[in-house]
Amino acid sequence: MTETEKTNDSKMPNDPTLDASVQWRIDHGTIDLREPGYRGTAEAILDAGLATEIRRLISAGKEADVYLCTYNGAPLAVKAYRLYRTSHRGGRPIKVDTMSWLAAHEFEMMRQAWKGGAPVPTPARRVENLLSMRYIGNEAPAPRLHDVRLEAPESFLGTVLAGVDALARAGIVHGDLSAFNVLVDDERAWFIDFSEAVRVDRLGGSPWVPLTEASKLLTRGLQALQLYFRKYNLTIETEPLVEQIVQRLDRFGVLE
Repeated sequence: MTETEKTNDSKMPNDPTLDASVQWRIDHGTIDLREPGYRGTAEAILDAGLATEIRRLISAGKEADVYLCTYNGAPLAVKAYRLYRTSHRGGRPIKVDTMSWLAAHEFEMMRQAWKGGAPVPTPARRVENLLSMRYIGNEAPAPRLHDVRLEAPESFLGTVLAGVDALARAGIVHGDLSAFNVLVDDERAWFIDFSEAVRVDRLGGSPWVPLTEASKLLTRGLQALQLYFRKYNLTIETEPLVEQIVQRLDRFGVLE
């Protein structure tokens, strides 16, 4: 194997379950290993048929950006996972299949939550590392809970906790729950960023594994929300709430 072949081989995705278009570009050597900028991402969104117009960038996260787009005039948000670099991974290259898998995972978690009636933006479509969803907001996007001062904090805390419970009833536990991943639209709470979410409605195999993970994620998430609500002198009773949710999920008493 030549040095060039070794270099190319080190960049090849190692997951066989790729999007057909990604696999085709790998096989034909047409994958571009440079991170696309705004123009390149906008063109990718349009080429994928997820939108008919790109309005502007509305959010830049750790490993993905969110764009305000329209589809035949109707507003929607498109999340684009960065293909090769993220702000918290030291600039190391990230494989194409990895980011496509993250987008696919988040799309499926959102779809499961939405089907179960949980307060999440309605997912629309997913293509490779891109996924589109309902846009929450008016002229400006709905702010994050972290960035607002609530007029009725106790009532809104009840809304947020009801949303956490609704997610669990839909079979989803948010993996990164905090005031940064809750949008405030009038008096409604919308949960976003499901890249680390886990399914808890399928407990075959070793059911105590997802149940234990769900307990840890719920505890960590509620503690993160507590950091926000303590400025209103409000307390989240984390332990009994987590126990109540996990016991309901543990239909066969596995953890007992």
